[in-house]
Amino acid sequence: MLTSNITGTSITASSRSKAFLAPFPIKSRPCVPSGVKKQENIRKGTIVAKATPASAKEGDKKGKIRAPIKDEELTILHETLKKAKHAQHIYGKFSQEQVDHVFRCAAEAANAARLPLAKMAVAETRMGVVEDKVIKNHFASEFVYNKYKSTKTCGVIEHNENGGVTKVAEPVGVIAGIVPTTNPTSTAIFKALLALKTRNGLILCPHPRAAKCTVQAAKIIHDAAVAAGAPEGIISWVASPSMVVSQALMQAPEISLILATGGPGMVRAAYSSGHPSLGVGAGNTPALIDETADIELAVNSVLISKTFDNGVICASEQSIVAVDAVYDKVRAEFVRRGAYFLNEEEKVKVRKGIEKDGKLNADIVGQPVAKLAQMFGITVPAGAKVLIGEVSVVGKEEPLSQEKLSPILAMYRSSDFNTALATTHKLIMFGGAGHTSVIYTHPDNRQNIEAFQAMAKTGRILVNSPSSQGAIGGIYNQILAPSMTLGCGSWGGNIVSDNIGPLHLVNVKSVAERRHGAGGFNVPATVLLQSGGAASTFAQLSGKKVLVVADKNADVAAVSAALAKAGAEATVFNGVGAASTLAAVQAGLKATVAFHPDTIVAVGGGAAIDAAKLIWLGYEHPETRLDGLTIRFMDMGKRVYNVPALGAKASLIAIPTAIGSGSEVTPFSSLVDEATGKSYTIADAAFFPSAAIVDPSLIAALPKAAVAAGAFEAISHAVESFVSIAASDRTKDLSREALTQIFDALPSADAEKVLYASTKAGMAYANAFLGVTQSLANKVAVACDIPVGVAAAVLLPYVIRYNATDAPFKQAIFPSYHSPRAVADYAELANALKLGGSTPVEKAENLAAAIEGLRSKAGVPSSLKAAFGSAAQDAKFLAVVDKLAEEAFDDQCSLANPRYPLIEDLKAILVAAHQGL
Repeated sequence: MLTSNITGTSITASSRSKAFLAPFPIKSRPCVPSGVKKQENIRKGTIVAKATPASAKEGDKKGKIRAPIKDEELTILHETLKKAKHAQHIYGKFSQEQVDHVFRCAAEAANAARLPLAKMAVAETRMGVVEDKVIKNHFASEFVYNKYKSTKTCGVIEHNENGGVTKVAEPVGVIAGIVPTTNPTSTAIFKALLALKTRNGLILCPHPRAAKCTVQAAKIIHDAAVAAGAPEGIISWVASPSMVVSQALMQAPEISLILATGGPGMVRAAYSSGHPSLGVGAGNTPALIDETADIELAVNSVLISKTFDNGVICASEQSIVAVDAVYDKVRAEFVRRGAYFLNEEEKVKVRKGIEKDGKLNADIVGQPVAKLAQMFGITVPAGAKVLIGEVSVVGKEEPLSQEKLSPILAMYRSSDFNTALATTHKLIMFGGAGHTSVIYTHPDNRQNIEAFQAMAKTGRILVNSPSSQGAIGGIYNQILAPSMTLGCGSWGGNIVSDNIGPLHLVNVKSVAERRHGAGGFNVPATVLLQSGGAASTFAQLSGKKVLVVADKNADVAAVSAALAKAGAEATVFNGVGAASTLAAVQAGLKATVAFHPDTIVAVGGGAAIDAAKLIWLGYEHPETRLDGLTIRFMDMGKRVYNVPALGAKASLIAIPTAIGSGSEVTPFSSLVDEATGKSYTIADAAFFPSAAIVDPSLIAALPKAAVAAGAFEAISHAVESFVSIAASDRTKDLSREALTQIFDALPSADAEKVLYASTKAGMAYANAFLGVTQSLANKVAVACDIPVGVAAAVLLPYVIRYNATDAPFKQAIFPSYHSPRAVADYAELANALKLGGSTPVEKAENLAAAIEGLRSKAGVPSSLKAAFGSAAQDAKFLAVVDKLAEEAFDDQCSLANPRYPLIEDLKAILVAAHQGL
């Protein structure tokens, strides 16, 4: 039989329900076992737990050998562990509704017993104040319940349908709860309620000086929980605690987690147990009072806190640091409110009494001022609330500067706020790192508050609040979580720095369903495909300052005349060559800064438009770094280097006068660094032009060879964006339409149709990206000085054959499809072109052959060697082919290729394409 200390109550194990069998609704079940009366009339009665004699208490003195655990104690511990594990196995299957019912009933029972438990705690530990321990018990039950009553801790606790993530909470298992002598009942209530809320079992190990009251608190919660349907043994305890028993408990294999609240030795033992542990650190809380503080508020808040339970709460203030401007006023207010300031002789006596054997004298902890005065051999006025020693030193040489856990304060005078900060920092780091610190200042004094929070290495930084009550949360701040276990982070040797709550006691499983990032579809705000569109656009630029960026072959005179006619103030930079080079961009940026335009018009081929994008960026954000821009990314929206939005100073209008690049509608820009010979593909959503004007009247005079070269670059864009791992139905529609239009228009060199198709392919790859054809073509074109379109025309059939497999050696890392589909995609394009074939593989081969056939009709070389046209170009290619393969692998475009390319594969493609094999 388990005998309770509640008058007239005897609860046997057989009278409790051992399973949650009663039908719902839960509300109909009582929260207190039948026969249990109001738990206000507590008396000293029989209890199973017996405190260990003083000679065997926790922390045997230095030089003594700790007695090994007795066989009887070990047997009892093993049985307790076995029952707790079995109970937790049952309780771990409870629903959230069942758990919440148990949680509420246990909280009600603990709350009802707040006074008798407080009386037991003071009687047994001989420290603290009954009335204040009532508040702590009340807080641990009522505030903790209220905070977490609606918190989900069982099964699914969070579900994001759109994101495809479900979070599932599971109990950790059986928790070992170490309970201190300073807060023996409130900490037991707190840990027990958290364990019940999270479906964990709990074995409480009290301090030997507080065994009876801690066990009684555990019994009350256990009995209420069992009456509410929880299994027997879900909350249990060590009846005869000692250091060796505590260590045996913490090291037991049945334990899954240790929740350690106690002295540094006990917390260290928990961390060295081999089990995950949530511990606390020591407190040495300083309170800084600056020149803007409300002195009455500050002093009375300190007194509320420091006199509470005779100062045993580890968060309570240990020192006051006041700036010189208000020091005397603060001192006077303390005296007026009942504090006693020690004289020099008294400080000597108090210093000696604070320490014993080089450590805090445990006999002073939680004792009232009158008793402390008697112990120290000093005389203080009747009714003195706290003892204050004015000191100037922080460290071992000044005992008053340490944690005292009693109504004793040190007080420091600082010349100014910065000096006060420095003193406060020393106090925190002298035995209180990570715990709590306080500043009293005007609420609007953000400068001092921010300086304090930057300085203080504490998990809780309180502003204008009593630290004992403020640090535990829920009283002076409704967001700070109510807790009786305060983590101190790495500063205090703990794993967490916040107030411990139920979600620290669960394992959370993240169930992540396959979801691809929202690709979206982006193009310039204005896209105009219209003959004569450039002229109509220029007409709208009246009164604007327009910088024209053009390539060297652009009809600059015609553009300038059109702008002058429109009434725009214009200047032209036409220093862009066949490629967008770093030198050209820098020269163009210099001209732009000097002219200070509000509109930039890019006129020309892809090089001019690419250069204009970079000039635009440099003009609006001169702090931009090239090395940051060229960092390769896997996801443009998650890139390391942030490219800021453009358009604040100027808009960019892109007008292509060549075919192929599609740059006018993309966020891409190519750049060549002549100094290193390296070429870069730069991409960011900021690079979308403000408007794209696609005007076929501007390319009417293009020679057929230029149309053909541009057409094959566009073909490459269409094919590669179609098979890209990021392709969507919308981009595929554009890719397919572009490819069929080019195949229809190229034999007759219909420049208008090819231009429109090139823009559509640009829209497709702007959102789907490209593949290794583009990567290889860019590198070869720069290194060997041939048009990108020609290089793409030679390389594309080889890449199609390379990609056309359902079993690539390495797949793309994060495709938007469920399995390799390049063969099927190529076959779909072949079907759109009506190329025939009986199988997908045959159709893919027909597509490659059709491109080769179209290339031959257009007079485009069939090999890179033929495209080079000189022995010098050929020799250069052969000398750098390994480098080209490596650079192409690391090019931005390669990541979207349907087959993840290996460097040796890319080299093989280059070698084969060079020879035309």
